[in-house]
Amino acid sequence: MDFFRKFSSVMPVLILLLFMVIMSGCSRTSAPFIDLTRIQDVTPGEGLGERPVRVAISSITSPSYGRAYYEELLAYLSRHLHRPVQVIQRRSYAEVNDLLRAGEVDVAFICTYSYVAGHDEFGLELLVAPQIDGKVTYRSYLIARADGSIRSFDDLRGRRFAFTDPMSTTGTLYPQLLLKERGETAESFFRSHFYTYSHDNSIMAVVEGLADGAAVESEIFNFLAAEKPELTGQLEIIHRSPEYGMPPVVARPDLEAGTKAGVRDILMAMHLDEDGQIILRRLHIERFVPVEDSLYEGVRELARSVRNGAASDFAEDRLAH
Repeated sequence: MDFFRKFSSVMPVLILLLFMVIMSGCSRTSAPFIDLTRIQDVTPGEGLGERPVRVAISSITSPSYGRAYYEELLAYLSRHLHRPVQVIQRRSYAEVNDLLRAGEVDVAFICTYSYVAGHDEFGLELLVAPQIDGKVTYRSYLIARADGSIRSFDDLRGRRFAFTDPMSTTGTLYPQLLLKERGETAESFFRSHFYTYSHDNSIMAVVEGLADGAAVESEIFNFLAAEKPELTGQLEIIHRSPEYGMPPVVARPDLEAGTKAGVRDILMAMHLDEDGQIILRRLHIERFVPVEDSLYEGVRELARSVRNGAASDFAEDRLAH
C-alpha cells in the first residue's frame, strides 16, 4: 500500500511534465483539459432549455494528454445534437458502470469488459465502436524495458507488475489468464503488483522503473508511439494477446430512443465532416462504426476462463482489489 501511495503521488507530476513537453509550442494547447473529479458543461449547445446529455469518460479511456481531444469530440456532439453535453469523469470503470446502472449517465466511453458486464447485468446497449487501421479489434500488450533482460511473460516471475483497472480486459483480465494457465496467482508469481487505473500510467511506470512489466491496451500504446516515440522506444512488447472487440461507446438501456439514435448517427458521420475528420485524426481513429454484441463474445469467454463462471461474476469482486 505504501508503494502504491508513493506511485500515485509521483505519477501526476510525471504525466503533467510529459504533457507540457509534448504540447509546448503546439496550437492544441488551447484545448481545455477535462477535470477528472468534476462534472463540466462542454458547451451550452443551442438547445439551452433541454436536459444535457451526460457523457462519462473513465480515466483509463485515453492517454492523459489526449483527454482534451475527447472534449473536442463531445463539443462537436453537442453542436450537432443542438443540446448541451456534460462530461462526467471517474477514476475507474466500475464507477462509470454504476452511474450507467443508476441512470445518472446517458452515454459512456468504456472498455470491453465493462460493456460485457453491464450488458449482462443491466442491459447496457452498444452504440458504436472506433475503427482503427480498418479494424474494430485490439489486443493486450505486455511490455518491459527494452534495455532489460525481460523478454517473455515467464521472465516476469519474481518481478514487479502493473495492472491497470480491475475491470480492464487488456490491463487485468488477460494477464490473469496467463497466470491461471501457469497455475499461479498475482501474489504467487510476482514479487509485487499494483493497479495504476490508467494505461498511460502503466506505461510510465515501466519507463520510470516503478514496475518491471505491465499489461496495456494496444491502441493506447500505439497512440503514444505515434505522439511520443522517444517514450515507447524505451520499451519492448514482449507478448501480444489475441484480438478482442474494440472499447465501445454505450448507452444506458432506458435512454430515450431519439437521443440514442442521434448520438449514434452523429458519431457515425464524423468522418464525412471536415471538423469531425480533424478530431478523429487527433484521436488516431478512422471512423465510428456500428458493432454487434457478438464482437465481444471473446471477452466473455476470457472472463469465464479466468473466473470459472459467468462473465458477470468478475464484476462482483471488481472492487476487492
